[in-house]
Amino acid sequence: MSRGDRGWDWWCYVYRDYLTFRRPRTVETDQRYDGDVNPVNDAVRDSPIRQLTTIAVVMLVPVLLLGLVLGISYRSEATRRGLAQGESEALILAQSAIQPLLNGQPLAKGLTPLEETRMRVLATEVVKNRSVQRLRLRDLRGNVIFSDDGSGFHQAIEDDALEAARGHAVVILTHLNSDSVDSGKVRGLSVEIYLPLYVGAATNRVGVLEIYLPYTPISEDVSAGIHSLYRNLAIGLALLYLVVFGISFWVGRRLRRQVRVNRFQAEHDALTGLPNRAYFRTVGQGELQAGARRGQSTTIAVIDLDRFKEVNDTLGHQNGDLLLTLLAERITQEVQLPHTVARFGGDEFGVVLTDVDAPYDTLCQLREVIQSEVVVSGLPLTVEASIGYAIAPRDGTSIDDLLQLADMAMYVAKNERSGVAGYDLSQNHYDASQLTLVAELRHAITSNQLVLHYQPKIDLRDHRVGGVEALVRWQHPQQGLLFPDRFIPLVEQTDLIDELSLWVIGQALEDLLAISTIDEDFHMAVNVSVRNLGRIGFAAQVLDALRDAQVDPQRLTVEVTETALMADPTRTTDSLTQMSDAGVRISIDDFGSGQTSLGMLANLPIAELKIDRSFIQEVQSVPEHAAIVRSMVELGHQLGLGVVAEGVETQMELAVVASTGCDVVQGYHFARPMPIAELKPWLESATSVTF
Repeated sequence: MSRGDRGWDWWCYVYRDYLTFRRPRTVETDQRYDGDVNPVNDAVRDSPIRQLTTIAVVMLVPVLLLGLVLGISYRSEATRRGLAQGESEALILAQSAIQPLLNGQPLAKGLTPLEETRMRVLATEVVKNRSVQRLRLRDLRGNVIFSDDGSGFHQAIEDDALEAARGHAVVILTHLNSDSVDSGKVRGLSVEIYLPLYVGAATNRVGVLEIYLPYTPISEDVSAGIHSLYRNLAIGLALLYLVVFGISFWVGRRLRRQVRVNRFQAEHDALTGLPNRAYFRTVGQGELQAGARRGQSTTIAVIDLDRFKEVNDTLGHQNGDLLLTLLAERITQEVQLPHTVARFGGDEFGVVLTDVDAPYDTLCQLREVIQSEVVVSGLPLTVEASIGYAIAPRDGTSIDDLLQLADMAMYVAKNERSGVAGYDLSQNHYDASQLTLVAELRHAITSNQLVLHYQPKIDLRDHRVGGVEALVRWQHPQQGLLFPDRFIPLVEQTDLIDELSLWVIGQALEDLLAISTIDEDFHMAVNVSVRNLGRIGFAAQVLDALRDAQVDPQRLTVEVTETALMADPTRTTDSLTQMSDAGVRISIDDFGSGQTSLGMLANLPIAELKIDRSFIQEVQSVPEHAAIVRSMVELGHQLGLGVVAEGVETQMELAVVASTGCDVVQGYHFARPMPIAELKPWLESATSVTF
């Protein structure tokens, strides 16, 4: 490649960067690539010409300062050299012309007539040819004993003359006749020199030579070399500037590119290249504000792929990633600009629809596109999706609130198998105060506002307390003690349910160790949400908590409601199986309130059925309920499962339940849920319960 070609390529790069940096940051430009990375700065980009100008000015300042410092230093050095040259000329004159004329006697005795005559001739000659402006001889006390122009006699003695009398040369850049003791018109620059005079031996100091030399010839001689030095300095600084500028521009260009890459990676999903949740929130809030200014609606939608875990488990994570990439491309092609698509992580996507009149129809069409057949590694696959959405400003104006409402609607669509659902205030009881309560709960988890109360479980076979069920409470700083039904239904619609459930499990295991001093075989039961079981990795987190607490997995019972099993049976079964294989007991809570099939019961890794309290509370007054309870107990035993009756509040209810052959009971008849501080003394006094 020729030098001209390389120069043309460089200008092409500069022009490309010029276009890139001049492009305003919008949703549209953020979703277009510039060939390398996506521009992500917050303001209108500066052109490379302006950047080059800025770099040039910034780099020029230190170079100019360096040149100024060196120039001043060189000028000072030139002056020093000029004075040194003047001293040398004076020394030559003294040694070669003046000292030989003297007889070696101290000048305090005065000059002999012959010495006077010779000095007069010499002074006239050197002054006439303008090599010397003034010549005086002084004795060692500083008195003038000879002056070529008759000046200096009977005047105050100068300190410089006394310094030279002591054997030290004094050289000063001054003006002729500028001393206070001088008379006459002040002339141009001169080199005023005081030299000790020696005659004969080097120690025979007889007097002082005071001489004024014109500085202009000396300056011209020195300046000739200085000008050459200045020229070389200017050339050197210019080359240094060009080199430093080139390095700075090259390094700065690479740094800017790296910054763009880092910011793009921080704001985008590494797998699909789509914006991530954090960037989606930023873009979404911007679209909400823009829509509000234009008086347009903005739809925030959350997409969750159903049974995606089956693809990972069956075809491997590599093919699962490939499927996500293909679906991301498909969604992006369907949801084109000015709308926005993002991947939140896992199998969740987010969509911002700007000014769409019928978001339900648009999202139904998008769901059909997602569910159309896709080929992964030669295998045709079909993936279903559940979509929930919320509309601004109807449902809210904050991106966080709308995302939360859309997430709730998505779970409604998943539970009802409707595919697409919009947030509907008439169907949900979530209001602003409850959303605030959810926001406060995140702080409550980290600030020890949550507490666990434990309700004992009584084994009907030996009347012993074999375990407890952990029930979470919230000691709210303003509202007092809140029961689970006040906040759990809200939290189950958000990602916060994972953090809450893991906190409950960790605290329950910690308290179980404290109870183990009473009974080392004691069991602990905790409730988990269907949303927990649907998360990839939740089962592994539970097992990690058991290992961290050093608790035998067989001492932990995980309770999941029957309705939760029906909501997402595939994911739920996978999580339950993973925990059951490790030894954790699985219990079906509220059994009888859902529609679990017998085939599902047989295939699930269940160890226990927990009869819903609605049947127990009416077991006396409604004969059918007693029959149902008896049938449930028999069904559980036929399947090899333990059966627990919850909500036993009276002696009569206990008698009926015991007559059915039920294994374990719990309820207010024995004890209300109590904190760990009350549970330990209760257990110590009630290891065996009398009916």
